[in-house]
Amino acid sequence: MTVGFGVVGFGVVEFQLVLLRRMADFQPGLVERARSGLGCSAMDMRQVNADWQRFVRSRTAPRGVARYTAVLGPQDSVREQRTGDLTCLLHHWSLPLWPELRFEAVEGPDRGVWQEWLVRAPGTEPPAVPATGELAPWQYVVTDLERLSPEVRHLPADAPQRWVSQFALPDAEGTLHHRRARFVYGLLQEVSELDRPR
Repeated sequence: MTVGFGVVGFGVVEFQLVLLRRMADFQPGLVERARSGLGCSAMDMRQVNADWQRFVRSRTAPRGVARYTAVLGPQDSVREQRTGDLTCLLHHWSLPLWPELRFEAVEGPDRGVWQEWLVRAPGTEPPAVPATGELAPWQYVVTDLERLSPEVRHLPADAPQRWVSQFALPDAEGTLHHRRARFVYGLLQEVSELDRPR
């Protein structure tokens, strides 16, 4: 398969490869299976990521939400969200790799994209939490964690498009376990046990 960025030739498949490239540091096995399912090689993924980085740094590339419509096409939906005195627009696109999720670009009043991540699609629910309280990678998004754990606390990001959160969930016996979750583009990548809450 030949992939690359241009006015034509960079679309949903290539955009998914960009997201996968960021996730490969945490879940190389899941990324490899997803990439193979798209019919792309590891070399394709590296090349697409390099093309994307050149594109976003280009002076002539579209900015804001227009960057995403250029590669993903028209949004599935756009809705307003008010937070205090601010009104943002939430733009959503479907991605075949994660059919129960949507890629969301949060557009601020300044027309800039304030956040870009995967969120749960309307009408879908996250998987039930296993009796052990363990959360499986790629099954949950940041907003799922906020609903599941009243003790969730978000920490400063350690890299672009990453989130780190601490939370607590009980196991089947009611024992509360404190854990750290790492997300890339809003999608859960790994969970580690904490010796004690911090």
